[in-house]
Amino acid sequence: MLDINLLRKDLDGVVARLETRKSPQPFLDVERFKSLETERKAIQTQTEELQARRNSLSKQIGQLKAKGEDTVAVMAEVGGIGERLKASAERLEVIQSDLNALLMALPNLPQHSVPVGADEHGNVEVRRWSPDGKGPRPFDFAPKDHVDLGAPLGLDFETGAKLSGARFSFLRGPAARLHRALAQFMLDVQTQEHGYTECYTPYIVNREVLEGTGQLPKFEADMFWVTRGGDDAAATQYLISTSEISLTNSVREQVLAADQLPIRLTAHSPCFRSEAGSAGRDTRGMIRQHQFDKVEMVQITAPEHSDAALEAMVGHAEAVLQKLELPYRVITLCTGDMGFGAAKTYDLEVWLPAQNTYREISSCSNCEAFQARRMHTRYKTALGKNELVHTLNGSGLAVGRALVAVLENGQNADGSITVPAALRPYLGGLERLVA
Repeated sequence: MLDINLLRKDLDGVVARLETRKSPQPFLDVERFKSLETERKAIQTQTEELQARRNSLSKQIGQLKAKGEDTVAVMAEVGGIGERLKASAERLEVIQSDLNALLMALPNLPQHSVPVGADEHGNVEVRRWSPDGKGPRPFDFAPKDHVDLGAPLGLDFETGAKLSGARFSFLRGPAARLHRALAQFMLDVQTQEHGYTECYTPYIVNREVLEGTGQLPKFEADMFWVTRGGDDAAATQYLISTSEISLTNSVREQVLAADQLPIRLTAHSPCFRSEAGSAGRDTRGMIRQHQFDKVEMVQITAPEHSDAALEAMVGHAEAVLQKLELPYRVITLCTGDMGFGAAKTYDLEVWLPAQNTYREISSCSNCEAFQARRMHTRYKTALGKNELVHTLNGSGLAVGRALVAVLENGQNADGSITVPAALRPYLGGLERLVA
């Protein structure tokens, strides 16, 4: 959530920065905001005047009583002021709620260092990496995609569809083992090498938790909703679309000590997304699923350290790709392609030979105070002042897409898959996967 004082002090500047994001879409009803603010100011001025008048009358009552004079008329006026103050307070509460609703619909402001662009075409490539420094591996045969490579290894989309519908998969045998190995490997890298604390979080969360990290109210259509069986009065809950939600909210409504920061958390979890706005995209294979696994990284930092933390987090995701010997590139997302809560985002895109292109496998974002303001999460500075923390999140990595990349980049002409050396200890020393 944005600081409302930014809008009060520089409404035109805030609107101009918001309009660099994906358009056309109405981010803020400016006239509605101005109208509510005008009424809020008028009520607050009137309230101050009424309180001053009531204080003055209260003194008069004391003076009249001291003289033995009649106080009925003055007391009646005081009573009327009390009723007016009550009505003003009730109206002010409604206005504040309306203003809050406007703020909850606003995305974060892009950092000034973020390139301005309307869509993904405005993204800026930062660097590329490949095991030999020469780019993706050349093939002397036509590379297959992960669907064809994975089928003999137990990657089964037919059974997934039979059980749950389109965009679900069923893994058995070598495919399931590879998937598990990748998740364990990623967790070990992030905990043992980069200092993250491993967590296990709920997969079902309450509405206010999703509001805290910005998924609600804007993206409700993209969530899977659940209710408890047999409890008609139960509030609707939601399946997490990323463990960023539960990890970040683990510090909600807290005042942290300065020496607790930075906090680094990681978790492996399934993620559930209805993908309401992506019908028809990537319908083949594991690239876009309703259920997928991810190892998530979250950092909670002091504001002055969040930019450096973002660069470090990108490096933590890159380390996994480099150990898996997967070619990738890093790009800075432009203003029109960033997520709702991000102030700055880097995407890591892994090379997929069958598609002859790079595809996103990690997104690392600095949300600054945007989520902290929603979650009411602060820390006590050295001066004893409570200030909002900054929150960051990133994939370290998407497990299913890593499986896709390992299959496609490690494929051999005979259909076997060369296992990256760093992953072999997690597969009992296997150097190749063979059906």
